[in-house]
Amino acid sequence: MARILIADDHAGLRDVLVETLGSSGHDVKGVATGDAARDALEVEDYDLLVTDLRMPGLDGLALLQHVRARSNPVQTIVMTAHGTVETAVRAMHLGALDYVEKPFPLSAMEAKVQKALEKISLQEENRRLRDAEDAHFGQLTGASPPMRHVFDLITRVAETPTPVLILGESGTGKELVSREIHRRSPRRDGPFVAVNCAALAEGVLESELFGHERGAFTGATQLKRGKFELADKGTLFLDEVGEIPPATQVKLLRFLQEKEVERVGGSKVIKVDVRIVCATNRDLKAEIERGRFREDLFYRINVISIVLPPLRERREDIPLLVDALLSGHSQSTGLSGSVTEDAMTLLQMYEWPGNVRELENVLERALVLSSPGPDGHRRISPVDLPQEIRGGEGDAGAQREYLEATGLMAQIERIEREIIRKALEECAWNQSKAAKALHLKRSSLQYKMKKYNLEKRPEGGAA
Repeated sequence: MARILIADDHAGLRDVLVETLGSSGHDVKGVATGDAARDALEVEDYDLLVTDLRMPGLDGLALLQHVRARSNPVQTIVMTAHGTVETAVRAMHLGALDYVEKPFPLSAMEAKVQKALEKISLQEENRRLRDAEDAHFGQLTGASPPMRHVFDLITRVAETPTPVLILGESGTGKELVSREIHRRSPRRDGPFVAVNCAALAEGVLESELFGHERGAFTGATQLKRGKFELADKGTLFLDEVGEIPPATQVKLLRFLQEKEVERVGGSKVIKVDVRIVCATNRDLKAEIERGRFREDLFYRINVISIVLPPLRERREDIPLLVDALLSGHSQSTGLSGSVTEDAMTLLQMYEWPGNVRELENVLERALVLSSPGPDGHRRISPVDLPQEIRGGEGDAGAQREYLEATGLMAQIERIEREIIRKALEECAWNQSKAAKALHLKRSSLQYKMKKYNLEKRPEGGAA
């Protein structure tokens, strides 16, 4: 169904067009003048305007010029009297989709309207596809300002050999960013080697990174090349770099300074050409203060930092991510699906402590649990989502009340969090001064800081 506005000073023709197009299922409104059409367009959105060219006051051509100047122009069909085709041509130059010459059979107008709506639909689909394409940056998806900034940083740092530190909560896509840096770099044809530093014990991690000689320790029955050697001429991604023990930090620092490594149990110096990209969800400056991370190593790996926003701070990207993730699941499982409007609202309201990784898991679960329609397509509705996302059971009215309440509370809490964060920054994170500025007890401020996970972040980080 389309929303159509008819502008014609001939009441009989106008009423017939309203009735005829309305009987086809469209929402149609008729007005008698160009001025009335202009006013109607300012109040409501229409998919199509059908206007006569000759009307008292604002005529059809002037109305078209007004429509063309709008930020959201409406597509138009013009009606013109016999013998004034040249005026219709002028209207086409002003952006009209089509014209019909009076008098005309109603079937001709219906055909013109149908053709125009099909063209409008095609234009909208093309625009949607372009927007979706623009929202994809390799394997990363997002159109929000924070993600656009991330994409810009990736583009700029990819061409250099400079070490990069990727900061962000778990599940925000730090490894995807590192892979995109590699893919866009001059090293793209070299290896990309990823190591999760938190998943390996201290002795094992050192051997994994630097390799070992035969007989270096019990069980070392043969020579093993480390990840640095395997990543030669490519990129080495060190995930959870804050978990590297102090002794291994020394060897990593030596590589960054000298571009050389030694295997465990060996003395041979091995030159390697590797770009280092690190990631962590820890506050490395706090780790330095606690004596758990070397300050000189921090400055070596933090030449350029990229901060990934949590999903709750880029909710406008959730529909794009849902489409991309469901498409990926469709390719891997053969299950095609989409999300209903009510379910999408719930997804956008949820706080997502696990970020994009959690969203992916929720969608995979919902896709499996949802029932396929006659065509095999699965429509994920609120009932298919976990209870913590649904916000409890209940009928549609109860869920609507829940959404309204939680939506308001979420907005209030986001505003309160931002006020407290700014006060802390302005007071150099002195809690006593910030509490006084906020007219709070120090204990109350500490409670809210814990509630909102507010702590002083490393430079370039976000609270």
